[in-house]
Amino acid sequence: MAAEVVGGAVLSSFLAVLFDRMTKPEVVNFFKGKKLDHEKLLRRLKTALLAVKPVLNDAEKKQIRDPAVKEWLDELNDAVYHADDLLDEIATRARAAAKEVHKNFFSSYFGSYDRDLASRTQDVIDRIESIVKEKDVLKLEEGVGKKLSDTIPSTSLVEASDVVGREQDKEVIVNLLLSDDESGNKISVIPIMGMGGIGKTTLAQLAYDDDKVKQRFDLKAWVCVSEELDVLKVTKTVLEAVSSCSRDTKDLNVIQLDLKERLTGKKFLLVLDDVWNENYDNWEILRRPFNYGAEGSKIIVTTRSEKVALIMQTMPPHHLEPLSEDDCWLLFSKHAFCFSNSNEYPVLEKIGREIIKKCGRLPLAAKSLGGLLRSKSDVEEWNNILKSDIWDISEGECKIIPALRISYHYLPSNLKRCFVYCSIFPKNYIFFKEDLILLWMAENFLLPQKGEKRLEEVGDEYFHDLASRSFFQPKGDRRCGFVMHDLIHDLAKYVAGEFCFMSEGDDVHKFTKKTRYLSYKQKYPVLKDFKGFSEAKYLRTLLSVDQFGSMHLHEKVPNVLFPKLKCLRVLTLSYGDFETLPNSIGELIHLRYLDLSYTIIKELPESVCDLYNLQTLKLYWCGSLIILPSAMPNLINLRHLDIGGSGIKELPKGISELNSLQFLSDFSVGKNKVAAHISELGKLPDLRNMLSIENLEYVVNAKDASEARLKDKKYIEYLELRWGSDTDIDDSRSERDILNQLQPHPSLKSLTIIGYRGTAFPNWLGHVSYNNMCYLDLHGCNYCCLLPSLGQLPFLKILEISLLHGLVTIGPEFYKNDDNSYLTTLFPSLEELNFEDMPIWEEWSSFEGFEGDVFPRLRSLSVINCPRLIRDLPHHLPALKFLDIDGCPNLVSSLPRSPASHTLSIKNCESLQLSQHPEQEKLPRSVRELRIEGCYLVKSVFEAMAMYNNDFTTCLELLSISSCSFAISFPGGNCDKLVDCRMDWNLRTPLSKLQIYGKYENVESFPEEGLLPTSLTFLSLEKFSSLQKLDNKGMQNLISLEQLHIANCPRLESLTEEKLPGSLIKLTIRECQLLEKGILMKKVEIWPKIAHIRVICVADKIIT
Repeated sequence: MAAEVVGGAVLSSFLAVLFDRMTKPEVVNFFKGKKLDHEKLLRRLKTALLAVKPVLNDAEKKQIRDPAVKEWLDELNDAVYHADDLLDEIATRARAAAKEVHKNFFSSYFGSYDRDLASRTQDVIDRIESIVKEKDVLKLEEGVGKKLSDTIPSTSLVEASDVVGREQDKEVIVNLLLSDDESGNKISVIPIMGMGGIGKTTLAQLAYDDDKVKQRFDLKAWVCVSEELDVLKVTKTVLEAVSSCSRDTKDLNVIQLDLKERLTGKKFLLVLDDVWNENYDNWEILRRPFNYGAEGSKIIVTTRSEKVALIMQTMPPHHLEPLSEDDCWLLFSKHAFCFSNSNEYPVLEKIGREIIKKCGRLPLAAKSLGGLLRSKSDVEEWNNILKSDIWDISEGECKIIPALRISYHYLPSNLKRCFVYCSIFPKNYIFFKEDLILLWMAENFLLPQKGEKRLEEVGDEYFHDLASRSFFQPKGDRRCGFVMHDLIHDLAKYVAGEFCFMSEGDDVHKFTKKTRYLSYKQKYPVLKDFKGFSEAKYLRTLLSVDQFGSMHLHEKVPNVLFPKLKCLRVLTLSYGDFETLPNSIGELIHLRYLDLSYTIIKELPESVCDLYNLQTLKLYWCGSLIILPSAMPNLINLRHLDIGGSGIKELPKGISELNSLQFLSDFSVGKNKVAAHISELGKLPDLRNMLSIENLEYVVNAKDASEARLKDKKYIEYLELRWGSDTDIDDSRSERDILNQLQPHPSLKSLTIIGYRGTAFPNWLGHVSYNNMCYLDLHGCNYCCLLPSLGQLPFLKILEISLLHGLVTIGPEFYKNDDNSYLTTLFPSLEELNFEDMPIWEEWSSFEGFEGDVFPRLRSLSVINCPRLIRDLPHHLPALKFLDIDGCPNLVSSLPRSPASHTLSIKNCESLQLSQHPEQEKLPRSVRELRIEGCYLVKSVFEAMAMYNNDFTTCLELLSISSCSFAISFPGGNCDKLVDCRMDWNLRTPLSKLQIYGKYENVESFPEEGLLPTSLTFLSLEKFSSLQKLDNKGMQNLISLEQLHIANCPRLESLTEEKLPGSLIKLTIRECQLLEKGILMKKVEIWPKIAHIRVICVADKIIT
């Protein structure tokens, strides 16, 4: 990052933008051209702003205590916004005139503008000069506050393993989760209580992720409730977490009934994080479905409010105390001293230990201050922070913890603008770095730097600098986005004042003329009542912050908004119910960011191309939009164009004139002369991140393909090459030559090829030079009869091959090097390999004779719907954990030897065997889940269990058998059918779940005494056509059984002679007409034996 005064006032960077604008040739020349005294006007403006700049630091510091100073700063800020609007308008006109862009608009619009330009400029300057004069009345001083270090070093984000001082707290919470509620409550609620920033959420996360806790509960869910306790939203979130599916309904009754069914009989753990709502009735409604969970279920609630804890608790709350000074120092020093030891800096250590006393030993404050001082070695800098007057401000005066406020105070001014902007996002919003950078760029927060750094790179540095100071924290994996702690959000909202506003209800009357940045949630009426926009007519951002669009904007919204909001830089109208936009959108000359994603728009007006300043245009999933305006090349400042998922079939000719373009999601090759030719890609050298090239069937020859210059695009990391399916192949050689010329740069990380029509792949695919490639997908390449040589790709992790209708054999060519030699290790990094829908694939060469390792790290192998595959699976896969073979009825092979196997799923593979060598162990002892359907492999499974007799133990927890009626021979004798010979099963494993599906006609009673292991917790029986009763002794032996599921047993009329096991929590009966009738009538020979079961479900209905 460029040198910046640490602790600079937020207005300082804004003034830097204005000073830069005033020196631009187009602005200076514009004033000259209009015969205005530019020297006088511009010099007066610059002089006034230079006069105020030295006192900004003092003003920003004093505003906390002095309302008059705060009002003065707000007035100055507002006036600077007006000056910036005016200068941006002038610059836009001047540059557009020079480029002869949107000539018609500017000739009409600026004709009247010229007449009042002088008076508007004069008014802005007069106002600023008047404000500047007041600085002396307020006794603002120049140069207050020492400049801190110029450079802030790059730092890494702290991971969960860096949490210190919470070991005992974690142990307490974990013990509560693992123990019974002494007060006898079925569902226990454990509140974690404490002030903001003390680590309540962190403690809950530590307990939630504990290994013993994970094993204790059937279901887990985490809900961040925040200030608004929306019962419907929270209930839906829990339902989605436990069912892995979403529900669109807004009917609370339907959602709660569904959740009740999911939780019934299940031991669950639920965390309700950051609860503020103190309404007892809301909690009573929310908790109703939870009461159907199994005994021992737990709910953790984190809250700052003691009243919330008292309302929700079933046991005393756990009060979280501040860290000890030693732990607080350890956390602080981890951030402050980077990779060095604090003992090397005794003076700084002494000051630092005083600083942590000031921050109240709060983990978040220690982390923030440590980040602020990271790698700072100057004693004076540390003393400035220790002795700062800001520490003396009480929390009650502004409700912001002083430690966090001072972290903001010492941010560089350019970072302050970016940070404050985030106040318009709701708490717990998931930030994605790339999206936020585009917004910052549109608002001109990113100051250009020397060295020709791209604005996106500057934004990346800004973001990481803020993250390193803990203003952003990763949400799990960083790919999942970032979040802002509540206290940090409070801080942003406080310092933003009335310039930033987030609409959260019927609050449009709270807009003011000073409001510049406004966000809204689509369920609130901010865009239904437009009266508020009469006041906030100088808005720069109008942003939807619904990450899951729930309400559609009315079609009239654009027509009403555009004439009112002429200063907009950022506009999102996603999920809008409008098919077109009014031509007046072209009058939003300041607009730099336009998001129309998920709208039903069918056409963009040509006036969109009048938006000279537009940098970002998002048309993601605009499925009805099939064409872009022909004048798109006019948008010469466009940097980001996202048309992914839209209906656009071709791009307009001249798209290559957008030479500022950094991101283009999709490039559709044109079929005619008015559409973009593939050669236009070659003129866009700065494209990066991801690119999908579609309609490659329209590329005529290899020369045209070469003009795309993909090999030169070193910034493209994810590439998709797609051919359509509506044309037949003419020349296979030509197709291969075309793909050969579409060779990407070796820096590529991910490649997907869909619908390629050649018979073979070019040599570059799989070349060892692609040492960054980690993902490869070959899909629908129907004419290919050979796979490329992929075994030498050093870092390939995931390989997907599907719908290759011409592939018969996978042989040595799949593994070999270019010169027919082999690497020492083939597929050295591959972790996941999937084959699917390969209709004529017959043979997979085992690659015998190779002395090196093959697939040494493969964890998951899937072979699905390959009906003609005969042989042969790899013999040895040492790291394999997941194996899924389905729809390969002719496969004659043994399973790979894999000592680490966890899950085996074998379906419709009648010829597959566990092992071809009797001396080998047939069933790996590491297998935990085994699913077999309609295949002879069942025989080998039970032989493996029987042959070891009582000594046989495995990790098997789930066994699922479906549609199996093959003859099975055990060492102890011959049996005709699987279930008929059940007494020889010898299931002496810690099995917890057993599922048996199939047509078993000779079983009248099941299960016999001692047949099933006592560890069984779940038993499912389906399609036992002759089953008449459950064996009494056999069922009584199942002392751990919690769930019993019986289906499609038409002759089953009764259960057992005695009560079913007392451990049973849930009984499900489906399509067993005789038994269902007896239960519904509560017959005396049935009902007393099951009445003790908590949940009885008959024909999908709960019986009470």
